[in-house]
Amino acid sequence: MKPAPKQIKSSKRKVRRFLLPLAFCLLPTTVCLTSHSPLPAIAQTIDARKAEADRLFHQGKQQYQTSQFQTALNSLQQALQIYRAIKNRYMEGWALSGLGSTYHSLGNHTQAIEYSQQQLIITREIKDREGEGAALNNLGRSYRSLGNYAKAIEYWQQALQIYRAIKNRYMEGWALGNLGVAYDSLGNHTQAIEYSQQQLIITREIKDREGEGAALNNLGDAYNSLSNYAQAIEYGQQSLAILRQIKDREGEGAVLGNLGIAYGYLGNESQAIEYIQQGLAIFREVKNREGEGHALNNLGVTFLKAGNPTEAEKMLMDSIQVWESMRQLLGSNDANKISIFEGQAHTYRTLQQVRVAQKNPIAALEIAERGRARAFVDLLTQRLSPSSANLVVAAAPNQDQIRQIAKAQNATLVQYSIIYDTFEIQGKHTSRESALYIWVIQPTGEITFRQVDLKPLWQQHKVSLANLIIGNQEFLAVRSRSSLGFAQRQPDLPTLHQLLIDPIANLLPKDPNAHVIFIPQGSLFQVPFPALQDTNGTYLIQKHTILTAPSIQVLDLTRQQQQKLASQPTSGRGNALVLGNPTMPQVSLSPGKQKKALSPLPAAEAEARAIAPLLNTQALIGAQGTKAAITQKMPQASIIHLATHGLLDDVHGLGSAIALAPSGKDDGLLTAAEIFDMKLQASLVVLSACNTGEGRITGDGVIGLSRSLISAGVPSVIVSLWAVPDAPTAELMTAFYNNLQKQPNKAQALRQAMLTTMKTHPQPRDWAAFTLIGEAE
Repeated sequence: MKPAPKQIKSSKRKVRRFLLPLAFCLLPTTVCLTSHSPLPAIAQTIDARKAEADRLFHQGKQQYQTSQFQTALNSLQQALQIYRAIKNRYMEGWALSGLGSTYHSLGNHTQAIEYSQQQLIITREIKDREGEGAALNNLGRSYRSLGNYAKAIEYWQQALQIYRAIKNRYMEGWALGNLGVAYDSLGNHTQAIEYSQQQLIITREIKDREGEGAALNNLGDAYNSLSNYAQAIEYGQQSLAILRQIKDREGEGAVLGNLGIAYGYLGNESQAIEYIQQGLAIFREVKNREGEGHALNNLGVTFLKAGNPTEAEKMLMDSIQVWESMRQLLGSNDANKISIFEGQAHTYRTLQQVRVAQKNPIAALEIAERGRARAFVDLLTQRLSPSSANLVVAAAPNQDQIRQIAKAQNATLVQYSIIYDTFEIQGKHTSRESALYIWVIQPTGEITFRQVDLKPLWQQHKVSLANLIIGNQEFLAVRSRSSLGFAQRQPDLPTLHQLLIDPIANLLPKDPNAHVIFIPQGSLFQVPFPALQDTNGTYLIQKHTILTAPSIQVLDLTRQQQQKLASQPTSGRGNALVLGNPTMPQVSLSPGKQKKALSPLPAAEAEARAIAPLLNTQALIGAQGTKAAITQKMPQASIIHLATHGLLDDVHGLGSAIALAPSGKDDGLLTAAEIFDMKLQASLVVLSACNTGEGRITGDGVIGLSRSLISAGVPSVIVSLWAVPDAPTAELMTAFYNNLQKQPNKAQALRQAMLTTMKTHPQPRDWAAFTLIGEAE
């Protein structure tokens, strides 16, 4: 298939823009062959069947080119069946390519990837370099649409090498253009311009008008990102003229959208709306759902800027409907749902702004909830109930259901949402945090809204909320179970309290045993809520019992997990599983570094030995704590406590791991990806290790160990937000289990353990790292 002409990327105001559309590029020549000499009957039959397959193949290609995608699928599937029956591997590969492209155009990227992977296997097997390049290109295109730009670049670089090796200048140009788009999406606009300029040179040299139009559009998009709108419009108008001349409707729609964005940045909203509406009409005409969704989003943003929130709301709701229909096509593929949502979350944030501007903050809460942890909700819903096995997208809760969840939890829920706007700074439009929305839902169901202006943070203090949080975490890190070096000074916890807690302090319960459940978003997942300090120096944990959750709906689902566990006979569950200081595996703590054994943790061993009798079990220590032994015991354990090293993967998330003793051929690392596929019966898992609550922060929450454990069936998880110190952590955990024996409320037991540890270790880095996610009881 011909490469992905330009796709979607973030603009400075969190809108998206497009590359040119994908053209259907299967086999570049006619493949129907007829022999004029007599042939045996079986050969004649094979030739006849191949001729029929070729006819169906080219019919499918024509149907694709005229946006008849469903009929194209039917033609190509029939062609594929015949090619497989007559064992024509070459054309089987190209039929798979056609199916992959068609599913891509329908927004079904899971199917597109599956067909492209099948094509890649065949082309490598038969050494069809042209087909291999096409398969790699299509895989890159699909992953780009899912927002996984790093993976897209990996595939496109491989495709580029092949096209250069076989001297296919046409496809070399498209591969360069695709790489330019991916780098632009990652914010590397200089690299994007370099690749697009190379594409432009090639396309003009070989007179590829479609490619020339794509290259000009890509250049315009990159200059848009650099706030050079005059240059962006100049390239866009050149591209538009070419694409209209060659009647490339999909490409025309993309360029019109990009021109609209440029005019919007220049303050000409009426011209921007006109261009984007023209692009929207084209995307609907050619049935490009992805283009339609982004055009609707861009119209919503522009109408809001133009002071028309009513029309903005309509456009954004239509955009959300497109996004949700696209996610539905991904079926139960959790990773792809997470990835694609990264390119869609901005629409939900903008609609929250619109509804707040309309003085309807409770409706904004519904959208805030609808725009977070959606893949997680779908996954938990499917795993909780066999009757929901065919469910692909779970419905988000409305305001009445949100009130019911707060009542069922008997807790005060605090939901945060970070809002972004675009500001002109030193002549460039830059996206910055502009406001913090906070909703407090009382156990009675009453909902109160507060808004915090974040602009003074970066305007006066030259720091963002995200940087403030990261800075606090760096100050809290100590030499510990991850050997991360000492903090140099105390964190600025009062400033975080002022931003996050002061606006709602009068809405929080007066009873310190009453539960407060914080529902963060983005960088707020890294906030140590227990350690936030008011102007009197009082820590939040001294006034409140604290839990966290990725969304209100996830809270409802973890409660269902807890109820499901409680309804099952305990005879199927084994004793508690307690591990401390296993024989450490060898790991490389940074790329290219030699593997070294992690340091032993004598306090973790003492911790496990102290806790095990409280849970009526024997601690697994040293060589006993092998990965094989632990993974065998975990599915039956009633409580799981692992005191060891934790390894953080904040790039992919699922590589985050717990260090265990290696045995046999395993490396001793139990990863989030491996836990994700487990089925656990534990009511509580405590990861008494470093950074176990962290991972890759996405619109779906934190992708890491905690998410995997809840996905595996655990309703309550205790994890850490930084590199915890060895000795104080052992004290805290021993106190936690002692408290749990007296009071079976996990949140209150953790609070009391923090208060106890605080007396002997007053610094918050020693006691505030752990957070309870999910259920308290």
